Amino acid sequence: MPNLSNQIRASSSLIKRLKQRMLTTTRSFTTTEGHRPTIVHKRSLDILHDPWFNKGTAFSMTERDRLDLRGLLPPNVMSSDQQIERFMADLKRLEVQARDGPSDPNALAKWRILNRLHDRNETMYYKVLIANIEEYAPIVYTPTVGLVCQNYSGLFRRPRGMYFSAADRGEMMSMVYNWPAEQVDMIVVTDGSRILGLGDLGVQGIGIAIGKLDLYVAAAGINPQRVLPVMIDVGTNNEKLLKDPLYLGLQEHRLDGDEYIAVIDEFMEAVFTRWPHVIVQFEDFQSKWAFKLLQRYRYTYRMFNDDVQGTAGVAIAGLLGAVRAQGRPMIDFPKQKIVVAGAGSAGIGVLNDARKTMARMLGNNESAFESARSQFWVVDAKGLITEERENLDPEVQPFARRIKEVNRQGLGEGASLVEVVREVKPDVLLGLSAVGGLFSKEVLEALKGSTSTRPAIFAMSNPTNNAECTPEAAFSIVGDNIIFASGSPFKDVDLGNSQIGHCNQGNNMYLFPGIGLGTLLSGSRIVSDGMLQAAAECLAAYMTEEEVLQGIIFPSTSRIRDITKKVAAAVVKEAIEEDLAEGYREMDVRDLVKLNEEEILEYVQNNMWSPDYPTLVYNKA
Repeated sequence: MPNLSNQIRASSSLIKRLKQRMLTTTRSFTTTEGHRPTIVHKRSLDILHDPWFNKGTAFSMTERDRLDLRGLLPPNVMSSDQQIERFMADLKRLEVQARDGPSDPNALAKWRILNRLHDRNETMYYKVLIANIEEYAPIVYTPTVGLVCQNYSGLFRRPRGMYFSAADRGEMMSMVYNWPAEQVDMIVVTDGSRILGLGDLGVQGIGIAIGKLDLYVAAAGINPQRVLPVMIDVGTNNEKLLKDPLYLGLQEHRLDGDEYIAVIDEFMEAVFTRWPHVIVQFEDFQSKWAFKLLQRYRYTYRMFNDDVQGTAGVAIAGLLGAVRAQGRPMIDFPKQKIVVAGAGSAGIGVLNDARKTMARMLGNNESAFESARSQFWVVDAKGLITEERENLDPEVQPFARRIKEVNRQGLGEGASLVEVVREVKPDVLLGLSAVGGLFSKEVLEALKGSTSTRPAIFAMSNPTNNAECTPEAAFSIVGDNIIFASGSPFKDVDLGNSQIGHCNQGNNMYLFPGIGLGTLLSGSRIVSDGMLQAAAECLAAYMTEEEVLQGIIFPSTSRIRDITKKVAAAVVKEAIEEDLAEGYREMDVRDLVKLNEEEILEYVQNNMWSPDYPTLVYNKA
């Protein structure tokens, strides 16, 4: 333990120097307590959670090293004056919001109240969250979490999670041991480069990792003492944050290329060295890196990317539900014509999974994949993507339309979304663009020409302001007989005559907690495509026939714990069938393979944590 010995020697040396100074200087009649060193008998999170000794972001780098705090705080060291300025700015903002009373600040106030409860009493926090999940899921997760991330430098009080930065290269293997939990089951990690549809928020993006893990606990019953939110701060390209003196992260431009990869590699090696069985969910990485990192790690580590794979799974479940809502069997999915607005990581993730699902239904051969490809028309900011597009991302290339195909339809490279919808007459209009209001009146008017008996509109971008359209616009323009789903919550629409236009929330929270829990309980070595597909199909089949025909294709969030249990069981079953399962704790893989479907459900249920107060026994160390 050389580090501990060095710390002991340094402390002894400091005390000796102080004693010598007291003997050689004139004694003062008064002393300033804050200027004298205080001997503490705790380190790491114990210091940060102790109101007597905690300095928060004001701990110097030497103090952070001396007290095992490195990595537990954002990297920017703040002065006490800056901390006060942050607090006063937040206080003034609250005063303005209380006076004006718009809806967003009200949601932010709820988040603060919940966050303070989380700081004081974790068990009670999750008890409240689970009991009121419909009301509070939009507060701890989307859409309010987007507002939280935008304001996180002002909202930061107590640290929650770990921060690995570009300045920590070479130190991550030791830093990871600063986290006090001996076992971590679930990590959600972000680099803050693409938070929801809000862009580069740098270190403030840790709010999304915290929110996701709250849902892992509330929905999947992952033990809150075994979850870890992580921010990898490699800088930011957000000029506003680079100039903000109150910003908590590294104020330098983002690393790129091999330097960036080296930081992520070091992080992955560090966490899997300490916790070999942990599951890492990548969250809100910009498209440039999302696919590359997924392909780099997915067959080596237990990890998945929720934006690419979770969003795709929820969208597939919704698309299959839309087929059911038309009164047709899910096997008819390959006949659906789908216009996709958005070619980022989420959009391409959905396209790849939808194509695989169609191809599997058509026989899973080369002609099946080609036939499936022809069902999609992809539109980005430059218009319809065809093979004539220059500098096309390799991930998008398979979905570029052939020029002969589009010419026959009177379209061409760069055709507008309105033109594409008008000519294709799609069954589904799927929005993953992060552009609020993209489905304008003209676009929705064009969709009225759809050849489908019940066209579907999926405005999936988050947060609420980024939704491609509102349900009111969709129902009023296209008609009552549509299927509507969005990424963020909207209220149902009163259509008159006792009819309701159902606003389905096609949110990732229906899948990622179950994927994580199922992977954990199966002990699967990786998160396979088959496990993700099983999760999506489980969600698609969850609604009853009566509900689906009413236009309800996703369950109410009040049922999130039940759907998560079933999704997790489907993932466990698929992991067993693919021979990936290795068992979990006392459930050896030989016992696991003997379980039938009902027993797998019971096994999952029995391993979901519930927020009950344990009996506490003190044992002196």
